[in-house]
Amino acid sequence: MRAIEIQGYGGPEVLEVVPAEVPEPGPGQVSVDVAYAGVNFADLKARAEGYRVPQLPFRPGLEVSGRVRALGAGVEGLAVGQEVAALVAGGGYAEVAVAEASAVFAVPAGTDLRTAATLPAVVPTAYALIHTVGRLQPGESVLVHGAAGGVGTAAGQLARAAGAGAVYGVVSSAAKAAYAKEHGYDEVFVGAFEDPVREATGGRGVDLVLDPVGGDSVRAGLTVLAPFGRLVSYGDAGSSGAWSVGPGELYPRGVSVAGFSILTLAATAPDTLRALADAAFARAAGTGLSLPVTAEFPLAEAAGAHRLMGSRTSTGKLLLRV
Repeated sequence: MRAIEIQGYGGPEVLEVVPAEVPEPGPGQVSVDVAYAGVNFADLKARAEGYRVPQLPFRPGLEVSGRVRALGAGVEGLAVGQEVAALVAGGGYAEVAVAEASAVFAVPAGTDLRTAATLPAVVPTAYALIHTVGRLQPGESVLVHGAAGGVGTAAGQLARAAGAGAVYGVVSSAAKAAYAKEHGYDEVFVGAFEDPVREATGGRGVDLVLDPVGGDSVRAGLTVLAPFGRLVSYGDAGSSGAWSVGPGELYPRGVSVAGFSILTLAATAPDTLRALADAAFARAAGTGLSLPVTAEFPLAEAAGAHRLMGSRTSTGKLLLRV
């Protein structure tokens, strides 16, 4: 089979198409003939910085759609040939990928495999940020960084469906702002957001901030939280490294900080992941959530997909066609 592999860290050019042995599923695992693979920012960080890379060579790719190829010992509830979407711990950029059975989901009725590839990582993450960790209540306001990306596109719609009083976004360009306004956002701020948020909220601030950037972005987000507001950190796209907050930021307004990582959840609490994904997919179907695929590349052109995402000009979801 063909797979995309990196032998060393660097730019998109280190993504190589290589011949590889077809992987076999172990106990509790499922192999999938991949139709599409999702491209996520975590893949770019893996390629460039070694994010979540256990060793080299490494095959990137965290989410796929396709058909079940084989079942490992003990797997129940799935069948060979069944259309599925799956969250994988690397190796999704390949003609065949292996996933833990707990992270393999039947494709929802009426959903094609192209659309299904957008679901495994993005929809459960957005659902957790809005509902499970963020605990957004009807009438509350939310500020979403990366509002035009995959998670941001889903989070804006889920917040609106949850009865949010106001849904604000932060993006890096006017073109992204226009896109985000088509997917649930009331106002979208380009670049610096602190003063615009205070102005939009009459100085009160927002009840929930969702931040995949880290570092200074988190610290700025804390300053725009309303009393008893929550900030959820779910990434380090800014590559700022470790950050911390203390009593001075938390005590005066009773604000709180939480975190979320779907990959860590999948590795440490697979039953919880399954329950979260089931709830997320049901909510997405019930609300008519739309997650547009805005660009699609052949597997062999994975470098092009990484260049586009790395340019910070892309919106929605990027896919590799396998």
